[in-house]
Amino acid sequence: MPPGVAEEPVLPQPGDQKKSMIEWIESHGEWFYLITFVWTFFEGETFVIFAGVAAQLGILRLDYLIACAWFGSFLGDNLYFWLGRRYGERLVARFPRIKPGTDLAILWLKRYNTGFILSFRFIYLVRNFSSFACGMSGIYWPRFMVLNFVAAGVWATTFAGAGYLFGVVFTEAALPIKIGVLCVFGSLIGYAIYMHRKNKKTTEALKAAEAANPPTP
Repeated sequence: MPPGVAEEPVLPQPGDQKKSMIEWIESHGEWFYLITFVWTFFEGETFVIFAGVAAQLGILRLDYLIACAWFGSFLGDNLYFWLGRRYGERLVARFPRIKPGTDLAILWLKRYNTGFILSFRFIYLVRNFSSFACGMSGIYWPRFMVLNFVAAGVWATTFAGAGYLFGVVFTEAALPIKIGVLCVFGSLIGYAIYMHRKNKKTTEALKAAEAANPPTP
């Protein structure tokens, strides 16, 4: 480069973040399964999707990945259930910021019951409060455990499998298929936004109805 000419900055490429994540996964080897268990104990859709891509690349075993995400998510939910059952009222009084989310989760549990327990981990608005709220609700714990075990398995398989298929498409598929997959993902995101707004309106209507017609003691 001629003297006095400033060197142009190197801008990150679109795939750099994905590559760094995959390299980070590979660097942890077998320990990554334990990391997956701990991570999904708390949260982790995006994390599991990236791990699914790593499984497609041969870095991880998909069955081990699904099992660790499954049990991590399941046990994490049951911890939150226990906290809600034993300390729910005190924790809500101590941390009032969690009350709106907890009330909403209990409202949906009363309305949809089994369907809510099977699906809440896929619902952005209430997933962080749902197990805690189920514990506060008085629902029979063994019943919650069975339904939640099934839901955790579906969740782990869905997101790890999505990452695996995403890796297949973007390493082996032709360009038109890649574009098609991106369109499908875009449509799913749009649908999720639509449902989020629809559920929010429904919840507001339900709350207004409950306020107008409080349950008799």
